[in-house]
Amino acid sequence: MEQDKKKITRRKFLQVGGSLALGALFIGVMGREVWKMLTNPAEIFYDAKGTKRLHDAIERAQFVSPYRRTFGFVAPDEILALELMDDQIALATPNHVYFYGLDGSLNESFPIRSDVRDMASYDGKLYLLFPSRVEVYNSGGDALQEWEACSDDADYCSLTVFDGGVFVTDASAKNICQYHLDGTLARFIKSPNGFVVPSYSFGITNMDGKVFCSNPGRHQVEQYSADGEFMGAFGKSGAGAGEFSGCCNPVQITTTSSGELLTSEKGLPRISCYSSDGTFRSILLDGEALGGGHAAYDVRVAGDKLIVTGGKKVSVFQYDDRRAAQTLCGSCTLDCPMKV
Repeated sequence: MEQDKKKITRRKFLQVGGSLALGALFIGVMGREVWKMLTNPAEIFYDAKGTKRLHDAIERAQFVSPYRRTFGFVAPDEILALELMDDQIALATPNHVYFYGLDGSLNESFPIRSDVRDMASYDGKLYLLFPSRVEVYNSGGDALQEWEACSDDADYCSLTVFDGGVFVTDASAKNICQYHLDGTLARFIKSPNGFVVPSYSFGITNMDGKVFCSNPGRHQVEQYSADGEFMGAFGKSGAGAGEFSGCCNPVQITTTSSGELLTSEKGLPRISCYSSDGTFRSILLDGEALGGGHAAYDVRVAGDKLIVTGGKKVSVFQYDDRRAAQTLCGSCTLDCPMKV
């Protein structure tokens, strides 16, 4: 394989997370410095002859997804963040936010700064996260509010917003920074287990007034109250179903309307379903169904559909009864809206 075909960007490397050895090396390194490291991370995934390493190193049983891809479309640039807002798919790319209908039709867009890290919607507002800043817009692109990080060393990764406030994960401080909705600081939330953040895999979401956050280096998902009280954790290291592999997983976390959690992993990309107490339900999509590669895919649930992004691509998946009959998902007795 030619060298130029092996190269991946530093940002893509940080999404993928690196090998176990590099993961161990990164522990304790300030997040902003990690962001600047490594000019040729492709060496982690390819040997000197250009042969793939990571996927071939782990044997996987044949997998059948309970979902089938129904259609997709391509964004104008690499997708850095995904959110649903007002029955639209919101995509943040370098320099723009785009709004698409669930049928893939482009509705509108507005310009933003290029270094966006994440995006969340609440109460008709779109919250954009940057390395050391939060900006708030309406769906028309009008700026409503903004505030700077509470620390000069902040290196924000992900955010979630609900009436309990704005919760932001910080890879540099290795904590959750909680703001009131007006942007004033409420508190810092530290894990009693210690957040271990070898790379930018520090996902966060909310459900029923509670916050769920990845502790990626410990291969766990932790739960907190809106007041920052630790309420428990689940997850363990491993490559099997219901386990989190590599140096730092899961990367992304989102929720369903029936109260389940979906996690997205890198290295061996897959999207899995868990109950809110951590009971493993099923793998929904594996790397082949998602489109391959090593980076984690972002996912949101829109009614009975899964909206998945990776690179510039958006894919829409629908539950398939015949496929699901061969999976754990098909035998699940939950009244799940994603099965419609």
